[in-house]
Amino acid sequence: MNDDAMDLRSRNRQATREAISHAALSLAIEQGPNGLALVRVHDIATAAGVSPRTYNNYFSSREEAICSFQADQSRRAGRALRSRPADEPLDQAIITAVIELYTNPEPDKAGLRMIMSTPALEGEALKAFTMAEGPLAEAIAARTGTDPGRDLFPPVTAAAVAGAIRVAGRHWLEPGNTESFATTLRRALSFVFPAAPPEGPQDR
Repeated sequence: MNDDAMDLRSRNRQATREAISHAALSLAIEQGPNGLALVRVHDIATAAGVSPRTYNNYFSSREEAICSFQADQSRRAGRALRSRPADEPLDQAIITAVIELYTNPEPDKAGLRMIMSTPALEGEALKAFTMAEGPLAEAIAARTGTDPGRDLFPPVTAAAVAGAIRVAGRHWLEPGNTESFATTLRRALSFVFPAAPPEGPQDR
């Protein structure tokens, strides 16, 4: 199989994954506050235009399906940072990369509110956001010349960034908050920095 065919197959799989996730979240929202418990696999598959078997090939639970967009974003966090200019200051590089990744497109408030207000979904979303830490720590280490397996700076900074994203999401959903998610996220990340990488050898 050539590269073009592989790319097309990968795009098709991602499109199917996104269609299932969108259908699952939309159905849960339609059902109201306890919508998750009322949504069935058959309904999700029908709404997404796939078979229940195809659904099961992609996801093992409704929670995983609904939160897959957050998981996919988190997996791209390290790549987003690596794409920033090498001479860009670390704080600016991280803030810009994270804002572009998590606000393009801006989160759907109804969907995010459903996720944050449903314990099972909130737990799955926490797992999804945590996925960003490893790739992000490796990208931070690459930019700072540190070792993510031995130095604390990369993983601690990555964990702080992931935490800031979650807190920003909760704050953005507060009644009366009319600012964009990008603005809220930028303010949240500003409290993580100015974190600075260590200078010189670190104690082991």
